[in-house]
Amino acid sequence: MNKSLRLQGTLMLAPLIGITDTLVTALGLWLLFVLVVTAFGLSMAVLRARMLPTTHLLASVLLAATWTNCAQLAAQIWSLPWHQHLGIYAGLVALQCVVLEHAGFFRRARVERLKLCALSGALLTGFGLLREFIGNGTFGNHFSWLAGAKQPDWQGWLLLADGGLRLVTLAPGGFILLGLLLAAWQAWHRSPPSH
Repeated sequence: MNKSLRLQGTLMLAPLIGITDTLVTALGLWLLFVLVVTAFGLSMAVLRARMLPTTHLLASVLLAATWTNCAQLAAQIWSLPWHQHLGIYAGLVALQCVVLEHAGFFRRARVERLKLCALSGALLTGFGLLREFIGNGTFGNHFSWLAGAKQPDWQGWLLLADGGLRLVTLAPGGFILLGLLLAAWQAWHRSPPSH
């Protein structure tokens, strides 16, 4: 694993822990990520050939901030509660775009880029689904935020009558759950001891 892949993974840790308390917010951040990264990649592809290599970093910072702010404004118009719940984590998408540009992500094959986007989406939504189920005992809580519906009274499907373990929806609980999942992954993929 090279340094750029480790940095990309580290930058994804903050939104993974901070915003995945429900499936809807995790799915929403992933959709925002896909839209911003796509717009950023297309913009940089047009500009990259027309710029000096020394100006690529400045241009990528400006483009990433512009596209992220445009996406945040659109999210605010679409659903204010969803936008408020995203908080500062939507701004991290701009930082992720700059790091991806610096690592040469947008010069790779399209299949490899789609694979990374799908993997990050699966990780965000899967972790959000797990945290919502364990923490709240629901599925699809606040789904009306993403749908842009004006009736926010629908609270999703109730799966556990007692409401679940509230700690899992908080950031420390997210770290604990992620640590347990990583330990289970390592235990599952451990090679058998040789005799």
